[in-house]
Amino acid sequence: MLDESLLDSPEGLAEADRHALLRGAAEAGARVRTAARHAAEAGVNDLKPDGRPRAVLIAGPGAAATQTADLLGTLAGGGSPVTRLAPTGVAPAAGALRWELPGWAGSVDLLLIATPDGTEPGLSLLAEQAYRRGCTVVAVAPARTPLAEAVNGSVGLFVPMATAPYDQDEPLAASAPGVLWALLTPLLALLDRTGLLTAPPDVLGKVADRLDGIAERCGPAIVTYSNPAKTLAAELADALPVVWTEGVSAGPAGRRFAAALAELSGTPAVVAELPEALAAHSALLAGPLAAGADPDDFFRDRVEEAPALHTRVVLLRDRPIGGLTAAPAARDLALTHDTPISELEPEAGGELETLAELIAVTDFAAVYLALASRA
Repeated sequence: MLDESLLDSPEGLAEADRHALLRGAAEAGARVRTAARHAAEAGVNDLKPDGRPRAVLIAGPGAAATQTADLLGTLAGGGSPVTRLAPTGVAPAAGALRWELPGWAGSVDLLLIATPDGTEPGLSLLAEQAYRRGCTVVAVAPARTPLAEAVNGSVGLFVPMATAPYDQDEPLAASAPGVLWALLTPLLALLDRTGLLTAPPDVLGKVADRLDGIAERCGPAIVTYSNPAKTLAAELADALPVVWTEGVSAGPAGRRFAAALAELSGTPAVVAELPEALAAHSALLAGPLAAGADPDDFFRDRVEEAPALHTRVVLLRDRPIGGLTAAPAARDLALTHDTPISELEPEAGGELETLAELIAVTDFAAVYLALASRA
């Protein structure tokens, strides 16, 4: 059950936020600036690559590496394939995970290592394996960790992760808002230098400014009725989020939102891209989870009985209404099945800015849902 009164209590939210999730969301813009500075100090902006890599391989633990690979692959388009190296192991513990390079990886490929931990022996071994194969290695991880020692120097280029003092209090959630930008920003700067995407310093500055603006609009002091993130969190209470995305960069934002809902608040969600989502989820909206599927719900005891779980569509779009769009069909399908729909669309701007806005608003929403659900 969601405690909606907590959403409009900044003091109550601060007390419930034992993992500094709200602070991480609010400081996302600062993380981008710090991470960009770390990348510049490490020499990323001065690199003069010979050309684009044949392939970009990304390794790291958990959702942070998965989402980084997803975002970079989307932004790079067809320039070079971006592939995440999934780990193997008997447990998701740092000491148990292992990564292997594909057999074809060699001197024309680029290995990126992104981790908020840095103690994984498997990543240090992977860096050494890549070095022996002739792969270029770049790692982003906390400073003064075993991985930093393994990569820094002859093996490859190491960029210290932008961390905050409260990050050291306990292990970070992989979907924590601050983690993504701390890992992603140096890699954006690097791939800008290789020509795979466009993320020069001025663009990263605009991304940081957009994240600051979202933090002002979605912060805990802003009341629910004028706060898009709190409004979305309240709308998703006791709902199964069906996340539909439209536009290239909205896809990874939707997949991150689903992962953050699961990890931070324990809320399951399904996600798909329009227009194929309409066929993929049509039966879901018409089945037992549909909003109008339980006629007896009207007679439910609102105090003693938990509400039934019903679907709610969340439509994330990264382009304005107009032109070729499946949004009207999506609204029609939802309304046909009496399914409520929430919509988020960023303000105009560059691709990275609009993507950052979608991620920031949904990050705040996932955090608010997590905090108010625990109360």
